Amino acid sequence: MKTGVSVDFYPLRFEPIYQQYLWGGRRLGTELNKPIGDGPTFAESWELVDHGGSQSIVRFGPLAGRSLGQLVRESGRDLLGEKTENEINCGSRPGNLRGRFPLLFKFLDANRNLSVQVHPDDRMGARLDPPDLGKTEAWYVMDAKPGALVYAGLREKVSRAELLQAVETNSAESVLHCFEPKAGDCLFIPAGTVHALGEGLLIAEIQQCSNTTFRLYDWGRLDKDGKPRELHVEQGLDATDFGCGPVHPRQPISIDENIESIVACDQFHLQRVKLKADREFSTGGSFRILAVTDGKLSIEGDPSSEPMTRGSTCLIPAGMPSFGVRVNSDTEFLMVSPG
Repeated sequence: MKTGVSVDFYPLRFEPIYQQYLWGGRRLGTELNKPIGDGPTFAESWELVDHGGSQSIVRFGPLAGRSLGQLVRESGRDLLGEKTENEINCGSRPGNLRGRFPLLFKFLDANRNLSVQVHPDDRMGARLDPPDLGKTEAWYVMDAKPGALVYAGLREKVSRAELLQAVETNSAESVLHCFEPKAGDCLFIPAGTVHALGEGLLIAEIQQCSNTTFRLYDWGRLDKDGKPRELHVEQGLDATDFGCGPVHPRQPISIDENIESIVACDQFHLQRVKLKADREFSTGGSFRILAVTDGKLSIEGDPSSEPMTRGSTCLIPAGMPSFGVRVNSDTEFLMVSPG
């Protein structure tokens, strides 16, 4: 294929990329049906990514074996839609960030607390070496064990000096807003928000396609070599938005009898869809990401012989004007579109 060539796109399912971090567990396999075997633990399943060497690979159909990055470069308009293609190729973007799929979708198994961390916004990300996008994200809670906590934002009126003192005295919890979430909750975490997922959470996450994290605090633990993990306190403080305050679960807004809007920001729109019967959807000229959180569904034109179940994801290209979703029972899925 040549750059700009029109492609007969269809629903695209990709090979997950699994990440092993010290806080991971086994729930990606036991609850989300990921083929992680019986051995090591896994923290994240990157379902859709185009970030340097981390490339989602198409699993089925005529495009099997092609990477997401290749498809963006070769047929960006048909894959993304005109608006998103223009945005990712804008001349004001640093050169290494142009022509890249703008979002990353993943599942996370927090078997232990994640570090207390913060991500830069686009402006700060562009000044890094090498430049990166900012990282605004949203978490959808797929399951929460009793007593599991999220740490989402600082408490009211916490200052830079107070956050620094809490980090230096190993008491970061004292300045963090935390609560026990429940399955179905969604939290919007704009870039600059101090945050951490707590032990016992299973999360679906949509974010800008960035992997820049400034670790402020790591609960005093050691890595596999018996050493503390690196902290990035000064960079983290510089990235922190001290005006954002506590983050609470989003209140969904009903669009129609099946669709709720959960997050709408400049980077992405996140909706929750609940179906009891088949339905047709329009792409509106932009891509859609579907992720099943409960039940089972099939998408017309999907070359895979297997239906999508809990933990399955799919990319609907912008070049498909519409797509039909077929269900046999009550089914819930997340649907993401560009901002």
